Amino acid sequence: MEHLLQTVTIRINDKIFLKDPESSDLGKRIVENSILMISEMGFESFTFKKLGTKIGSNESSIYRYFENKHKLLLYLTSWYWGWLEYQLVFATNGIVNPEEKLRKAIEIVTKTTVEDTSFSHINEVLLNKIVINEYSKSYLTKEVDTENKEGYFVIYKRLVNRLSQMITGVDSDYPYPSSLASTLLEGSLHQHFLRDHFSSLTDFRENDDQKQYFLNLVFSSLKA
Repeated sequence: MEHLLQTVTIRINDKIFLKDPESSDLGKRIVENSILMISEMGFESFTFKKLGTKIGSNESSIYRYFENKHKLLLYLTSWYWGWLEYQLVFATNGIVNPEEKLRKAIEIVTKTTVEDTSFSHINEVLLNKIVINEYSKSYLTKEVDTENKEGYFVIYKRLVNRLSQMITGVDSDYPYPSSLASTLLEGSLHQHFLRDHFSSLTDFRENDDQKQYFLNLVFSSLKA
């Protein structure tokens, strides 16, 4: 899979950015360093002015790529979901048995993130932490319906749909496949958040594997 991912380009809705950051060295440095800074200081404290200072470039040059930091967050989270989707597709593509396929999918979306050397300018471990802590800020806005119509969340929705289809493949009579799929995806993020910030509200501790919990949750709901 690692060799295949080296040939993969994560395609993001071009309405999210003004200029594709993958098209230049500066764009890649904007992405790389924004991940480092948001992970360190949080989205609220992050600014393009601080990013410009970090990369030794004018603040105005960053605005040539992204209209504002909200659009940058949408880009980063979309990239993460696209990266996770590729892993899911490659890992399950050759599996015929529906139950085995769903089990593998659950393993992929709940496992601890490790850095992928296929994308040298993106630290997937830190980006995963940003998604855990900041993703909800990309859609809990007054503009969410408009942005949804513009296709800003299409990769995330496509990933949920893939999981939903796998759930239906195991139990075609289950009436809530999309709800269960989105619960699986969001629930994994939320358990990581609880572990890091509200540990008394979760049974998971550092390095605990969530896979068994979500396997139990999903397959307890289905007629295997």
